[in-house]
This record gives sequence, structure tokens and C-alpha cells, in this order.
Amino acid sequence: MMAMLWCGLVAAAQTATAQTGVVAHRGLWQAPASAQNSITALALADRAECYGSEFDVWLTADSALVVNHDASFGGLPMETSTLAALQQLSLPNGERMPSLENYLTAAASTSTRLILELKHHSTAERETAAVQRIVAMAERFGLSDRMEYISFSLHACREFVRLAPAGTPVMYLHGDLSPAELHAMGITGIDYHHSVFRAHPEWVEQAHALGMTVNAWTVNDAPTMQYLIALHVDLITTNAPALLQSLLQK
Repeated sequence: MMAMLWCGLVAAAQTATAQTGVVAHRGLWQAPASAQNSITALALADRAECYGSEFDVWLTADSALVVNHDASFGGLPMETSTLAALQQLSLPNGERMPSLENYLTAAASTSTRLILELKHHSTAERETAAVQRIVAMAERFGLSDRMEYISFSLHACREFVRLAPAGTPVMYLHGDLSPAELHAMGITGIDYHHSVFRAHPEWVEQAHALGMTVNAWTVNDAPTMQYLIALHVDLITTNAPALLQSLLQK
């Protein structure tokens, strides 16, 4: 019964057309056999025709890149563990934790935008090393034109601006800087918690006047989604893509 309901929601989502883009938070993971930041979650976000699939990346102890949200998983810290050790761990749906290479390999057969969050690392040097490797890998896979980079780290955002191809979307997550301050650094968008736009609704218009993108996260209830749609944000990041797409159809 749950699987049938889910298929119906995805089918409805596929017909959605609206100006606000839907970003699946950590992929479309609340479906049967899916899991956060899994290859399945990426594939389902693509199948549901989401604007983008958001995912999280860490630099491991052996300078590899791995896809996971938290600073540790299964008792292993991301930054001080090797990729081989981390890939011995299974996600809740049984998949192995993907490396960024695994993830981009799967992404090559999709069309959804790839919203890569670089996690805040222990040092600026590690963030720079991660950005260098991410940008090079995206180029190697021919995916540079589908990548969008986000981070709570202002240093990481500045490094993406410096190292990614010109025009690559780079958005800051923390919520403490105005659009004008970020625009002066070359950062192309604000990607703030929805509560920030309650406190500063004027930032949406200010960002748009500067040619910047506005994303709101992580929005899972209809009233907040409707408020943000009326505010004309460009993107909404959500754990409930089908709900948001159903609202956008109205």
C-alpha cells in the first residue's frame, strides 16, 4: 500500500510545472528502499523531475571524497577515517556509503542538477583541498555545467568561486550575511534556512536585484512552502518533494 501511494505521489510530481525549483534534500530518500545521500535517492530525485538533488561531501583522512551528512557514521569520523573503512559501512537501505566518484558515475545518467554541499571541515586547508578535488572530478566526469556548490563555510564558498568554472552557482548557507555582502565576494546566491526569510523578507528582492539566486531550506510543511512561493524564492530544498510539487501545480 505504501509503495502504491508513493508511486502515485511521484507520478503527480512529474507533471509539476512552476517557477520555483524543487531541490530534494539529501536526494529523494523517504521512499521505499531509499536512504539519505544514497545512489537510489539521487535516481529517485531525477525520476521525479526535481530541479536538483542535494548531497553532502567530506574529505577523508586519505584525501578521498565521500558522500555523507554527519561528521561521523557508524562510529567512524569522516575526516579521520579512510575511504576504504567508510565504504565498509552500509546505509539504512543496504547500499554502501558512496564515494563522490560513485555518486558522479551514477549522476552521469541523470539530468537533475547536482547540489553539492561541502561540509565545514576542521581546517581551511582541508576545505581548499576538498574544493580542488571536487572541481577537478566534476570536470573529469563532464558534469561541471550541472554542479551547484553550497556550504556553511564562507571560506569554502570563496574557494568554489575561485576554482570552479566562471558562472558556476555558489551559495552560502549560514544566513548571517546580506545579499550585497555575498555579491561583493562573487558568491552567486543565498541558500538560507526558511526562518531567515521570515526575519528578512527583503533579502529576496535584494538578491534578485543583484542577479543572485535565492534558495530556502529545509521546508517540509505546506504553509511555509506557500509563504516562500509567494515570496518568489527561486528554489526550495525539502524532504517532501512531492508535496511541494503538488502545491506548485495549483
